[in-house]
Amino acid sequence: MCGIVGYIGPRDATPIILSGLKRLEYRGYDSAGVAVLQNGNIEVRREAGKLSRLTELVGKSPISGHIGIGHTRWATHGAPNQQNAHPHTGHTGKVVVVHNGIVENFLELRDELSSEGVDFASDTDTETIVHLVEHYLASGLNLTEAARATFKQIKGANVIVLMSADEPDKIVTARIGNAGGVVIGFGEDEMFAASDIPAILEHTREVVFLESHQMAIISRSGADFQTLNGDKLRLRPQTIAWDPVAAEKGEYRHFMQKEIHEQVRSLTDTLAGRVDFDEGRIRLPQLNLTPELAERIQKIYIVACGTAAYAGMVGKYLIEKITRIPVEIDIASEFRYRDPIVDENTVVLAISQSGETADTLAAMEEGRKKGAVLWSIVNAIGSQAMRIADGSISMQTGPEIGVASTKAFTAPIVDLYMLAILLADLRGTIDEASRRQLVADLRLVPDLVGQTLAREDEIEKVAHALKDIKGCLYLGRGINMPIAYEGALKLKEISYIHAEGYPAGEMKHGPIALIDEEMPVVCLAPKDPWHEKMISQIQQAKARGGPVIAVATDGDQLVADMANHVLWIPETPWLLSPVITVIPLQVLAYHIASLRGLDVDQPRNLAKSVTVE
Repeated sequence: MCGIVGYIGPRDATPIILSGLKRLEYRGYDSAGVAVLQNGNIEVRREAGKLSRLTELVGKSPISGHIGIGHTRWATHGAPNQQNAHPHTGHTGKVVVVHNGIVENFLELRDELSSEGVDFASDTDTETIVHLVEHYLASGLNLTEAARATFKQIKGANVIVLMSADEPDKIVTARIGNAGGVVIGFGEDEMFAASDIPAILEHTREVVFLESHQMAIISRSGADFQTLNGDKLRLRPQTIAWDPVAAEKGEYRHFMQKEIHEQVRSLTDTLAGRVDFDEGRIRLPQLNLTPELAERIQKIYIVACGTAAYAGMVGKYLIEKITRIPVEIDIASEFRYRDPIVDENTVVLAISQSGETADTLAAMEEGRKKGAVLWSIVNAIGSQAMRIADGSISMQTGPEIGVASTKAFTAPIVDLYMLAILLADLRGTIDEASRRQLVADLRLVPDLVGQTLAREDEIEKVAHALKDIKGCLYLGRGINMPIAYEGALKLKEISYIHAEGYPAGEMKHGPIALIDEEMPVVCLAPKDPWHEKMISQIQQAKARGGPVIAVATDGDQLVADMANHVLWIPETPWLLSPVITVIPLQVLAYHIASLRGLDVDQPRNLAKSVTVE
């Protein structure tokens, strides 16, 4: 969630930090700040609200120097105001810190420090960190050792970056638990630290990712990597291939719109190197799936949150249908609290765009404790969920900046489809002709998405008709039931319209009471095995006066005659239909929010990477 950028080198740190924070705005935040060592003193500028307000403040009261740290904060402790914005300094003014995560024992630490005469200037848990560092510095420790002693006292999942005016040649950072990422960037006579790659990608592609309970002491010439216990680590940089241009809006009004349209490319990329159309086979080498493991699997738990969980619900249909392995879907935040029945013949498969989602990482840890095989489907290369897994599938969508996920929803559905085929092939539960047909169908996906996106103008007209609605029901059945949930989530996330997704068969068990002429009903009615059932649901909604917006397959005159509006999709193999049916719902939600004049890319109260419970 919160964004962090640090710099040390020959250039002015301030514009580098502000530019990096700008590239992290997608993570969600409500205040921002920067601290720079200027003429031997730490100068801090902080402001509530958007980064533009901080930039204005720095313009009016400039700061410059060759070492600095910056932060965008999403409030957890204390109101989102200037007083609570990061960075935080201690009473000496010599040490400054920024922080992501939650210090779970901060009340205890705060009481101890207060009893020693420390006065707190904010309501944050972060401020306890800087006072602890100063406490250990006063005992005679240097900055590295004072930071290490502090890190050991902190409970919870946290990322910390700090520097001191008394040791102006270094930045110290640590990752404690699964609280978002720490990426260290290597330049020529300069170094960078950040919470995500886009912040520093314009300056370097040579990076190291810190694991949990690792720290780095960064100087202009490089980085010294250690464990929190002081053991030396030899971590070598890896090269990131992302192009900085990929993080720019280009011709689109919003990142979300750009990313919706990027799905043709992103789905092509997620197939790249994995599908052998000639042989009709799937290859997922990073999954480390052997025939022996495939035979051993008796159950799969898919753990995820939000949009990723709905992708997992589609995956349940795919894996059970194609592979005949039982699959359960668990909301990751609940998984470890219900004592799930897991053993060495179980796979825990985590889905996460960021790969740093705290609840999902905790679910993976629970699976590890119980002896499960861990897999992950992740977009962020090198993220924690990818590193701790026994095998992984990269979504290969490139950076997703908009908070409301789009291309990182469709890509994992395709990844799960490929996984299902591979598992079935290795287990011998699919014949060659069926396997070849399923693989051949993948070739159609990018073009089908492109055909659907070509109808954006038609969908925008429907958005004009719906922009002032107060609520909406989404109904789906079978493999498209999760798309009802996802469509409703997209609308509520970015337009702030109350929307609910339901299994269509459940409508008469309660939600039908809500339907009247002011309650639109979005019905997913493609030509799939549940088509006739959905026709019945549309008729029931119409009988109660509800305006119907149907997602339907080209040429379906029966649906067209009943619906008030139709969002057309091309004919699609039904197992892959969720990848296509969700596209018009993404576009519809986007245009409704845009017409309402809302901040589509950064909706209120939401964050891109949720790194706290």
